[in-house]
Amino acid sequence: MKRLYQKLRRMRGREEVRTDGGEVAQERVPAEEGFDTSLLRSEFVQSLPFWLPPFLLMGFFVYGAIGWNLIISLTDFGGLQLPTYEVSAFDLDMYRQAFSDPTFWTAARNTIVLMVAFTVVCLVVGLLLAILVDQGIRFENTFRTVYLLPMSLSFVVTAKFWAWMYNFNNGMINVTLRRLGLDFLAMKWISNPDLKLAAVVFALIWQFSGYAMVVYLAGLRAIPTDHYEAARVDGANTLRMYWRVIVPQLRASTVSAAVVLMVFALKAFDFLYVMFGDNPGPAADILATMMYREAFGSNNWAYGSAIALVLFLMALAVVTPYLYSEYRRGEL
Repeated sequence: MKRLYQKLRRMRGREEVRTDGGEVAQERVPAEEGFDTSLLRSEFVQSLPFWLPPFLLMGFFVYGAIGWNLIISLTDFGGLQLPTYEVSAFDLDMYRQAFSDPTFWTAARNTIVLMVAFTVVCLVVGLLLAILVDQGIRFENTFRTVYLLPMSLSFVVTAKFWAWMYNFNNGMINVTLRRLGLDFLAMKWISNPDLKLAAVVFALIWQFSGYAMVVYLAGLRAIPTDHYEAARVDGANTLRMYWRVIVPQLRASTVSAAVVLMVFALKAFDFLYVMFGDNPGPAADILATMMYREAFGSNNWAYGSAIALVLFLMALAVVTPYLYSEYRRGEL
């Protein structure tokens, strides 16, 4: 009891006298930290060197550039003299010009067709490849690598490769058709207005279907085997089992892959520029090439900025609903 009593007195910061006559050193009670000291020791302040520099750089070079692009689109900036930044000089003339320009609507239509056709076909091809690879075939890792390898190539490399493939005289497609005696099928794939956009879509599908396959394969591997067995017990054949049971459970994989593919479709400027230059013609002109042509070719920077903002809003229309749904699900 005596020891317990002494311990309680020490905890209260009171003096104690040792039983052997010696002195007991009093414990120092640390002074309460001030607001400044506690703030400097907080996790927020200590983490500033790690996230503040990239945050400022991104804010300046990304969001600052987007804001400046918006301001330029409201002026008459032509690249030869500084724009007028007075509020009274801001107007929507460039947007009115875009919406009354037939070339703009042709480019917008081609952009939407490219985005939708590329995304849908790529998802279908990726799903079929994922189902085949998921069957436990031999050399599965090799096939996965081969299918995914084209995605590692840049748009520039892919465009050069397919420009050679589509060449009328010595391209691999037409040469193969001629050797098979199918000369009537040899065509001018990238100079024929009726085939130009389809040729672009096909090349992009070749490059990105492997990505869709990997996303779907991960989704298939996450489905419990009990679901397959239950479908077979119910008498469903393979086609009905996948259509009724498996594919509906791949909704999350489909949405995530579709968003990424649509964003890549909106960024296909590199591919078209390398293959056709800055003027692919009405058959394959998209908003990105039109924006580059107006800004850098015609020095119409305000009009090019307005087209760029429309393209940015299209990208937001693709990404924002997905991010909102992920936030509602608690994934963000």
